[in-house]
Amino acid sequence: MIGRFFYRIWKTVDVAGRLLIGLIAITILVFMVRGCVSGPDLPKVSDGSALILNPAGTLVEQTTYMDPIEEVIADAQGTKSPETSMYDLLDAIEYAKNDDSISVLVLQTNNLTGAYGGISKFQDLREAIEDFKTTGKKVIAIGDWYSQGQYYLASSADEIYMNPQGSMMFEGMARTGTYFKSALDKLGVNVHVFRVGTFKSAVEPFIRDDMSEAAKEANIEWLGDLWQSMKQDIAASRDMTTADMDNFIENYLEILKANDGNGAKAAVESGFIDKLISRAEFRDLMINQVGLNDKQDSYKAIGFKDYLKARRPLIDMPSSKDKVAVIIAKGEIVDGSRKEGTIGGDSTARLIRKARLDNSVKAIVMRVDSPGGSAFASEVIRSELVQAQKEGKIVVTSMAGMAASGGYWISATSDEIWAHPTTITGSIGIFGMVPTFEEPLNKIGIHRDGVGTTKWARSFDVMSGISDDLKEVIQTNIEKGYDDFLSLVAEGRDMTKAEVDAIAQGRVWSGEDAHRLGLVDKLGDLDDAIDSAAKLANISDYEVRFVEREISPTEQMIREIMQNTEAQASMQSASNLSAKTNPMIHALGQQLKEVYTLINNYNDPNHAYLHCMCEVK
Repeated sequence: MIGRFFYRIWKTVDVAGRLLIGLIAITILVFMVRGCVSGPDLPKVSDGSALILNPAGTLVEQTTYMDPIEEVIADAQGTKSPETSMYDLLDAIEYAKNDDSISVLVLQTNNLTGAYGGISKFQDLREAIEDFKTTGKKVIAIGDWYSQGQYYLASSADEIYMNPQGSMMFEGMARTGTYFKSALDKLGVNVHVFRVGTFKSAVEPFIRDDMSEAAKEANIEWLGDLWQSMKQDIAASRDMTTADMDNFIENYLEILKANDGNGAKAAVESGFIDKLISRAEFRDLMINQVGLNDKQDSYKAIGFKDYLKARRPLIDMPSSKDKVAVIIAKGEIVDGSRKEGTIGGDSTARLIRKARLDNSVKAIVMRVDSPGGSAFASEVIRSELVQAQKEGKIVVTSMAGMAASGGYWISATSDEIWAHPTTITGSIGIFGMVPTFEEPLNKIGIHRDGVGTTKWARSFDVMSGISDDLKEVIQTNIEKGYDDFLSLVAEGRDMTKAEVDAIAQGRVWSGEDAHRLGLVDKLGDLDDAIDSAAKLANISDYEVRFVEREISPTEQMIREIMQNTEAQASMQSASNLSAKTNPMIHALGQQLKEVYTLINNYNDPNHAYLHCMCEVK
């Protein structure tokens, strides 16, 4: 009887469960059919609306791939590191420029934390905003407070407002590293380093406790170029001189004290902010300009994500036109296949091959935003580009924020190289690094021993070390890799190896200096590079096609659901004008994540790396 009782309960639960799953499946099917029949419910753009440009997290060339389910969990836990595609922002601005429904552009920068690779992305956005203003439409910036990067973007606006309780300060630019030598020594970890190049400082964190004088010399030069460019842009936008900015920065403490410690007032008095205004006052100001929204609770506005849904074509229809293919290579370069946000040697080569085999593609533009990585993977990518050139296609590189070391390797033999004046590039050098853990293991009584048929059989073991002969082999390979780097740059840049060596040695340069030295052909943005590629390919009537990884229908469906949720949250954030991430916790978490990612990505089969470690903090 007891058995029958529990059996009946189980059958009831089983039937109920099956029924529930069936109902869920039917519901999903009904919604999918409705979506296919009725089409997507596009957001409405009311006449005279304000377009809210409110980027969140880091500005990137390409958003980092994250498994949709993991993304939902990370978003719920608050551990997701937000990113905003620069091209989404640029497209939104371009559509709005000639859209009569958009009357004003509102820059809301509270949730913007920075830009991957440097300041060139800010400059691209500033140029697009300046172009938008040529239509006579106004651009207004609003923020609770402004970090340096936030203000750099906001300064392109006609009017800049800030909360009375806010503040702003310029701290300049720095390149700061975390150094582990003493900690590794205490742990007994032996880091075997092999490198070529006086300025190849990528390995310094593992063999020093401070930055070398050579690294300081190189870093301060390119940092100075980037900082001067930023100051010039801000000064021009605010009708002041760079000397005015320098005075504000150097005498900030005195200026702050003169304004009774009120940083917001000091910013207004010094000409950086037009007016201090509360959130409620800003809403009233905008209501007077564009009118009330349908809910009658704020001003008439649409977020850029919803706006793109309303204005972007739903289907990218194929055409018979000649094409310029654009391939984005953003992130660390690693061996194998990777999804967006990291450059896999094999996966990126597949994208190039896809463009190479398309007869309608007459030119390929590689948009590189990378500090480098695996030497082997870098060559896999470059050799695929060389094959495209052999088959008659033009290859042009457009450098974004960074195209250094491995990023420069894949660019070096292009038909033409474009860079921003503030691109971080060069770092022509190579290193190898292998940690071994024999000392800490021996201290706790763990030892390794054995036999081998040759002197190489046991020449390397992560738990017992590296033999002197193998160290010499690796160093020889590294020196050969550096010689190969010099050779391919000399070939691609029409220079001698000696000329390349004189500006190589692992040294990092700004795009402006790289242009002067011959490492870059021309200065300009992606559009400039695309136009030039078309001219080199002798085509005039063409279309631009971004070559990307094809995603599955399931992944696309989940991504669209996520984007809908993010768009709603984005508008809510724009309304509240509040950032939800603690800056200190975010910064600490990012540093730890970067160290882990760096070590995890060291997967070159020859232990040879082309990395500049030159991100701006």
